[in-house]
Amino acid sequence: MSDDRKTTVPVWTLATAAVRTPGLPAGEAMTAERLGELRGVLAVLADEPIVTLEAHPPPERVDRSRGIALDVASPLAQHLSEFVSQSARSSLTVARATASGEGLYRMVVPAKVAAGFGQGCIRSMAAQGGGVHSALVDSTGRIAAHARFLPVGGAAAAGTVGGVGAAAAGGAALAVAAPLVLMAVAVGVSAHADQKRQRAIEHITELLEQLHEGKLDDEHSELDGCRDAIDKATAILLDQGSIGFSLGLDSAVHAINTALGRADRRLARWQSALDGLPEGEAVELATLTKSFPGVDDHGGTFRAHLELASLAVALKRRVVVLQAVEHAQGNPDNPFESFTRALKRDQQRLDELESGIAGVLVRLSGLELARPNGFRPVFTTAEVDRLMNAAHRLHKLGAGVSLDSRARDVTIDIARHKDGSVVVFPAVPA
Repeated sequence: MSDDRKTTVPVWTLATAAVRTPGLPAGEAMTAERLGELRGVLAVLADEPIVTLEAHPPPERVDRSRGIALDVASPLAQHLSEFVSQSARSSLTVARATASGEGLYRMVVPAKVAAGFGQGCIRSMAAQGGGVHSALVDSTGRIAAHARFLPVGGAAAAGTVGGVGAAAAGGAALAVAAPLVLMAVAVGVSAHADQKRQRAIEHITELLEQLHEGKLDDEHSELDGCRDAIDKATAILLDQGSIGFSLGLDSAVHAINTALGRADRRLARWQSALDGLPEGEAVELATLTKSFPGVDDHGGTFRAHLELASLAVALKRRVVVLQAVEHAQGNPDNPFESFTRALKRDQQRLDELESGIAGVLVRLSGLELARPNGFRPVFTTAEVDRLMNAAHRLHKLGAGVSLDSRARDVTIDIARHKDGSVVVFPAVPA
């Protein structure tokens, strides 16, 4: 996907409200590094968060199954098409870059906006061979390694905060595109949550096949049964309009909330068990497995409980996004701020649950296992192997766990087809 030739990539600065910004170098090409610096300046100096949107040539190979597909009649596809067509009328660079109708649109949302999504909502997911999952980048981490970025002015001569327009701000035209940003963020976050759901389902299925635990299997089935209602609600809301009661979303939300209640109670028991351990002393494996059954095994009940909690959180995050979008669409004068307020309130419980579980895993990974008490001075090879394997698995629990709650810029990739339909890929840290 990289090219030895320098590709000119249009980049827009989008606002979700009419705001004043510092002067932008319109018409002056810049490198990826300078674009990154510009984002930093805008984040500090702009009255409101400024989103950037880049239009890249379509990549040769894209795993579209990882994203959420939206029809040409969907609000996001329509807003994007309108924005691009209006920009093409006033910019030859945009007209050339978008002439084929196909393209890859990369939206970078600043950290202060991403903070409203919840600290646990957008996190990197480890990929095979290192790095993070991203369907649309090459080995260097860029879409077009040799691209030049050309800032483009506002997309229209006039407009409202609720539509696509231009605001005279700091001597530069700034596109006001709240609905476009809202829908891109909503679908990108929803796709990210669904990716986490798929990963949790795979892990749970494998664990339950080993455990043969009926009650946990029932919990899994109840949560997995919520997917159909959530998928239908997502398609209707992001493609058409309002959600009706006939979809069964209410019963799905009840099942998810019940699962979150179980996760909260389990977390409280885990924290209490860790608090009860003697500080600074080694712990016997038998003592640990009473509160964390199976923690020394590849599978185990404790790990199944962790994955069930992860599945419940992922499903709830998708529901929260749907509720936030519905709330924002009910306030057309200020959709994006309404969206982020609703999302931030509802994400707090999920963030606290995920942070609590991460804290438990980190504490467990730092424990030292003691030799079993007994009258025998010598232990069998099997006992020694079990103790060493248990210590290794225990220490691995903390691998990849992040307790860093700082918000980061978020990237959302949107692949646009010739017919105007789009595929939105999971939001990832920029």
